[in-house]
Amino acid sequence: MIPDRLRHGRASLGCAFLVQGVAFALLVTRIPAIQDRYGVSDALLPAFLAAVPVLAGIGSVGAERLVRRTNARFVLRWAQPVVLLALLGAGAGSRMVELALALAVFGLAVGALDASMNMLGVGLERAYGRSIMLGFHAAYSLGGIAGASLAWAGAHWDLSLVASYAPVVVVMLPAVLLASRWYTDGGPVERAAGEGGPAGAEAEVQNGAPGIGFRLLLPLCLVMAFAYIGDATVSNWSAKYLQDVLGGSEEAATLPYNAYMVTTLVGRAVGDVGVRRFGAVAVARAGAVLGAFGFLMVAVAPGVWAGVAGFTVLGLGLCVIVPQTFAAAGRLAARSGRPGDVGSAVARLNVFNYVGFLIGSPLVGVVGDLWSYRWAMLVPAVLTLMTLLYARSFADGAARYGGWHERARAADVGPGGHGL
Repeated sequence: MIPDRLRHGRASLGCAFLVQGVAFALLVTRIPAIQDRYGVSDALLPAFLAAVPVLAGIGSVGAERLVRRTNARFVLRWAQPVVLLALLGAGAGSRMVELALALAVFGLAVGALDASMNMLGVGLERAYGRSIMLGFHAAYSLGGIAGASLAWAGAHWDLSLVASYAPVVVVMLPAVLLASRWYTDGGPVERAAGEGGPAGAEAEVQNGAPGIGFRLLLPLCLVMAFAYIGDATVSNWSAKYLQDVLGGSEEAATLPYNAYMVTTLVGRAVGDVGVRRFGAVAVARAGAVLGAFGFLMVAVAPGVWAGVAGFTVLGLGLCVIVPQTFAAAGRLAARSGRPGDVGSAVARLNVFNYVGFLIGSPLVGVVGDLWSYRWAMLVPAVLTLMTLLYARSFADGAARYGGWHERARAADVGPGGHGL
């Protein structure tokens, strides 16, 4: 039987992923309104947008260092309120310097938030002894859909950014502060930050254990970057592709991203079952093949609905790769025998989330302008398919999830895990 502290920790972390999905969607889907409010020119807008993932990468690295002095629960507990307040600040300001400050704080806090959330998720998955990581990312996808829907409502009723953001922050800020009481890394010993040092699995980091080497993480870092290049392609180019290349209407151009988000949610909601049944390697391979096939469908689509179908398949494929990459990094780091390496591995891997996001959109744009946007869709297809070269990095090897609950009945997330 799963202890209450683990069940409560899983629910509270799911809440954190959900809220983060809402906040991020509210920001990125109201970019045109933010641009109008502050008078940001089209030439200057890319610099503002690029600054957020760059600062998020810095925030992720900073989270690794901060976790060494406190713990991931402490970082998440305070990073998430900062993200929400920075979102409100982006909607409430009136001068460009205020926007720049709000986005800078948002980016740094998002990096720390993403890293600490996934650190706790990896720790909880190990404590459970079975795959649960995809479920957390499903909560993020659900939050993204909810945030995009709230943003649509704000635009539809011509609400100001403050009127759109303030109710969300007022509701979610107390919710995340309350949920933070039950955050857990799944370790056997937990103390609050500041009460005798860091807790549980993070303690060894502070005691001087070196972090996991980048060389060991490199295959997973590449997979993470490839996945986010694909995701950025869908986010930034799906509407333009459907309208300009496939001849769809303005309304139809909104369909690909919506379809992608829905199938991402569905795939992540059921993905943990697939990992438990078939193993992480098989799921990663299937996701890469489906993702590449989806891009190929888009590239050769003869019309609007065929294009929408391709983006739909894409969501089912790409959705499993990122959560399983974080889980694989946790397993790889745990083999060192130094539990603190897990947090370091997750924080460093998380940086490549933003690397992929920064590369993806310009890469497709350059190929599309120089060649054609149909051929440009084959670039993320090939990169997604390259995940197959590194699929064995998702295996658990000889490492097993240990603990009171894992006896002969437990299912591992590695390739041999068919127990449940």
